[in-house]
Amino acid sequence: MNNPHTILELFARKGSLAYEGEGISQIAHAWQCGQLARAAGASQSLQLASWLHDLGHLLTDLSGSPTVQGIDDQHEHRAARMLDAIWGPAVAEPVRLHVAAKRYLVAAHPEYCERLSPDSVRSLALQGGPMNLSECVRFQASRYALDAQQLRAWDDSSKHVGWFASDAQHALDELRGLMDRVRYLPA
Repeated sequence: MNNPHTILELFARKGSLAYEGEGISQIAHAWQCGQLARAAGASQSLQLASWLHDLGHLLTDLSGSPTVQGIDDQHEHRAARMLDAIWGPAVAEPVRLHVAAKRYLVAAHPEYCERLSPDSVRSLALQGGPMNLSECVRFQASRYALDAQQLRAWDDSSKHVGWFASDAQHALDELRGLMDRVRYLPA
């Protein structure tokens, strides 16, 4: 399972799954997030993390949006385990921390919650809600906290209906190229 080609196969097979109430597919959301990271001049590792931050949703047998069923699928941890084995913490840790970044941002900036989509609000409740003070301090101390917050911003902005590559194969070709350029970086 720790193979970049497995990731491409997952997107080819399950990328059309929709986010409940968002109007976009998993692959469109991933592509949009990756495009925003690239446009911002992020490192290739962070661009790849942005593309793959929700990969964990594709690693389950759950259909649709698990939050509607009251399930936290722990997608950030599922994906991070797989990504760490392939590319190391520069890709895996922002992915693992992007849910924590949401919890941190809601705690540190309460107005941030107003910008969240309905599915993100549902998942926030399932993921533990806003962080308490000690959780905020631990999060801020993480080497990848800033990357995770930036990824979170792109994640929140990657839900535009109608903005996608010319087709799914073109998006997968872009992802393949990026995956080929990112090398494993140990901690």
